[in-house]
Amino acid sequence: MAAFPHTLSSRLLTGWVGGCVWYLERRTVLESPHKFMHLFRSVNKQWITFQHFKFLRRMYVTQVNKIRNQQVKPKPEPVAPPFLEKMPSGEAKAELDELRPVSSASLSLSTKPNEKELLELESASVIESSIDVDGETKEEKQWREMKLHLDDLPGILARLSKIKLTALVVSTTSAGFALAPGPFDWPCFLLASLGTGLASCAANSINQFFEVPFDSNMNRTKNRPLVRGQISPLLAVSFAACCAVPGVALLTWGVNPLTGALGVFNIFLYTCCYTPLKRMSIANTWVGAVVGAIPPVMGWTAATGSLDAGALLLGGILYSWQFPHFNALSWGLREDYSRGGYCMMSVTHPGLCRRVALRHCLALVGLCIAAPVLDVTTWAFPLVSLPINLYISYLGFRFYKDADRKSSRKLFFCSLWHLPLLLLLMLTCKRRPGREEDKGDAQS
Repeated sequence: MAAFPHTLSSRLLTGWVGGCVWYLERRTVLESPHKFMHLFRSVNKQWITFQHFKFLRRMYVTQVNKIRNQQVKPKPEPVAPPFLEKMPSGEAKAELDELRPVSSASLSLSTKPNEKELLELESASVIESSIDVDGETKEEKQWREMKLHLDDLPGILARLSKIKLTALVVSTTSAGFALAPGPFDWPCFLLASLGTGLASCAANSINQFFEVPFDSNMNRTKNRPLVRGQISPLLAVSFAACCAVPGVALLTWGVNPLTGALGVFNIFLYTCCYTPLKRMSIANTWVGAVVGAIPPVMGWTAATGSLDAGALLLGGILYSWQFPHFNALSWGLREDYSRGGYCMMSVTHPGLCRRVALRHCLALVGLCIAAPVLDVTTWAFPLVSLPINLYISYLGFRFYKDADRKSSRKLFFCSLWHLPLLLLLMLTCKRRPGREEDKGDAQS
């Protein structure tokens, strides 16, 4: 009898144990199928090892995963044949309608449909669906002129005039009017607030009109109405004129000529100085701070009719507040400003940007101390405003040291609630003229 390679283990054993092992091995070989034996043999006809088992298992798992991935892959979208590409969708459907009855009739004659006919039917349905899809996509992708609906006009004009920024300007004007000495005149207050709001809308609209080619390159401003073409430039300029003329008229003849002159000067400073300077020099930040400092001065002059130390103090507080606010904002938008071609401190002079923000955070503490000296507030105001001023100064210091987006974001969000809270504290600590007169009478 021929010796098999697998009988090697029985040759190593002798006696009764070797005979038993040989019998069991031979029985196993004779009962197992021939293919099973080939699976366990290698090329040189030796027993397969544990490494071979692992290799076979990995090959099996890889093959199964490959098959599953092929099954999961979505079918490609049906493509219309070349003879239907240049045909209109109506003609192609007509051709398919003519072909369809023929294929269905031929199918009804035969008891068992042919494979070729089934393929023709399937291809016809696929072609029809692809023509419908192509027609829809072509209609969707076709350029259409954007029509202006009257329902959308208020929202578009609100975004054109930067309604949130305008609300901030009006609130600072109102604070300046309320902090001014003297009785509170409601008609004058409403006229001053309305005129300042209209002047701000006009300035913001002209600013967006000038910056359309640059706003289209920035992620923050690419959805503005003029950039998207929701309104025409003529309509934007007309809206700015319709806001500027009555706004300046209200401030000049409804309030006083000084407030009207400040309104005209602010519109000119914002549109003709600040806007072009943004692409020329980092001095635009200082000019923009002056623009933001004028509205509370306008509120003060609307109430008193004069420029005095209290008006300059309010303007100084708004002037200093804008540097930590805007520098922290521009730090997170450096890529956008660079893409738009704007010359900002955060892009060209990052170290100066952080230093200026810290300086003006500390300047707010000194300005608050000067308020009772100028008889605008009581001495309680520097004490109650000290915690929030120290906190914004701490965040300005962190921004100066860390120079990252996290610290700039914290400083920016702090500036959003710091200003209204500071103005509210000024109003609560406002010096009342009547109390001083009563004290003087009591002393005499």
